Amino acid sequence: MTRARAWEADPSALFERRLGKSAEELGNSDGRDECPDIWQLDNGDIAVIGRDLTGAYRSRLPDGVRLAPDERLVVIPGNMLRAAGEDIADA
Repeated sequence: MTRARAWEADPSALFERRLGKSAEELGNSDGRDECPDIWQLDNGDIAVIGRDLTGAYRSRLPDGVRLAPDERLVVIPGNMLRAAGEDIADA
């Protein structure tokens, strides 16, 4: 029997608006292929594009932090989240 999750990502949700500034604007990308980003989806969820460091962090997660087999831990530049602060308050 499969247990229902309290929250499930909706793969049909569409990108609605960028939160903060683009990686290129912040100097975190040259605009070609490395573009971390934060987006609000049309259902209110947030999509984060970052480097997949699941393997590097899995064995050293803090107490109470767990990753499901279908979840990934991604890292984005700190200046990107700070730049999105005002937008996140409204997200």
